[in-house]
Amino acid sequence: MRTRKRLILVACAVAAALLSSGCQKLRARDHLNKGVQAYKNARYPEAIEHFKQAIELDPSFPTARLYLATAYMVQYIPGAESPENLQFAENAHREFLKVLEQDPKNEVAIASIASLYFNQKKFDQAAEWYKKLIEVNPKNKEAYYTLGVIAWTKAFQDNAEARAKLGMRPEDPGPLKDKKVRDQLRQKNLAMIEEGMKYLEKALELDPQYDDAMAYMNLLYRQRADLQETQEAYKRDWDTADSWVQKTLETKKMKTGGAAAAAGGGTQ
Repeated sequence: MRTRKRLILVACAVAAALLSSGCQKLRARDHLNKGVQAYKNARYPEAIEHFKQAIELDPSFPTARLYLATAYMVQYIPGAESPENLQFAENAHREFLKVLEQDPKNEVAIASIASLYFNQKKFDQAAEWYKKLIEVNPKNKEAYYTLGVIAWTKAFQDNAEARAKLGMRPEDPGPLKDKKVRDQLRQKNLAMIEEGMKYLEKALELDPQYDDAMAYMNLLYRQRADLQETQEAYKRDWDTADSWVQKTLETKKMKTGGAAAAAGGGTQ
């Protein structure tokens, strides 16, 4: 009899716990829904409080955590150095990492961390996270493209500084006229430039009409041209860069024409 009573008490306790847990999960989802509505209406502080409540009620609620991180991130303004703005980036980064603790292959979280680093001009960290994104999704063309952009950005900064020190204007033809400077930049940046080209080639393999990737292929060839040892090699790279400019313009024109034709067809 005592055993039976104990079993009944245990069953009642379990049922009560399950009921309480179920109620908390329902309340968590209610806060999520209210947070999403506030988020859609750009009431981000209100949305954040609802997402926090949802997580407090259900700590294993990944959707709420992802929305919380995103609500912080959308308030971050790249380039603004105020403590409040930097805190938005820090909070977003922290919450995205917590998402990855629960779901290590969450593509949105990985892409968002990569984007945060990129917008903060922390290019080495951004490249690391874009490579992680490629590991999770090898068909993410934006990841390959951004790695190409990072390669160009880093090379361009060094090249512009070198040209200024050598008294070369941006429009002056290359290659860099000081062999010692040229050799130093070749050693530092040539492999990075060519790796950036390979990333852009992969982006174009995934999307042959990716005109932004074409535009950066042009820019990377111009960076490589400035590091060449001879005028002949310089001209080859410069001519190749010009061909990418032409491809970019043709692709943009084709896409614009296709969009105009589709719009015209829809009005008939």
